[in-house]
Amino acid sequence: MNNAAPAPARTRGRPRGNPPTRESIVSAARALFLKRGYRRTTLRAVAGAAGVDPALIAYHFGSKKGLFADVMQFQCANALAADDVLGGDPATLPERLIDTVTDLWEDADFLQLAAQGDEAAEVIREYLERELLARLVEFLGGRDATARATAVVTLLGGLIYTRYLNPLPTPAALTPSETRRILTPALRAALAPRPRTAATTRAGRGGSPASGGGAVRP
Repeated sequence: MNNAAPAPARTRGRPRGNPPTRESIVSAARALFLKRGYRRTTLRAVAGAAGVDPALIAYHFGSKKGLFADVMQFQCANALAADDVLGGDPATLPERLIDTVTDLWEDADFLQLAAQGDEAAEVIREYLERELLARLVEFLGGRDATARATAVVTLLGGLIYTRYLNPLPTPAALTPSETRRILTPALRAALAPRPRTAATTRAGRGGSPASGGGAVRP
């Protein structure tokens, strides 16, 4: 007679003990998105490649769209690591930002991911708005930090669009070093603190500028 206890049934959802990391799932998903494309990659296939239950992917990422966003944003976040880009000499920040963008987008695998339709475009928009812009505002600080960060993100977004997503012949033909040389002055101007004007000074003292807008002029 076999008195051995039956093997425990496999449970769905978040496993006990030491579950596989998010990074291992992201790594498996990235390989499949590159091989099959977004639409032909299934969560079941990702789960099989990562050796996890599909429910674990749903638990961590919510959906295939959420997983794809993590795949792309993981690479974006690594490229724009605060210690390497925002943590260096402020005088050379424009060059570092441009180099970071061109290094990321010159990567063939990342460019292939970024070309995968509306899902990729939405991820890029969200990263520029929610991550890069927010981090730049915090890094710059001061009364005009949002305006300066917005100018920077607008310039970098224009670089991404005209050089990589919908390339124009002239920007696309530039080397990364030429791109840096051409765009650094504009990016430096965008990062520079805005001088106070008479109108903004009066507004700060409780007055009302004649224009009614109170906009800060560069």
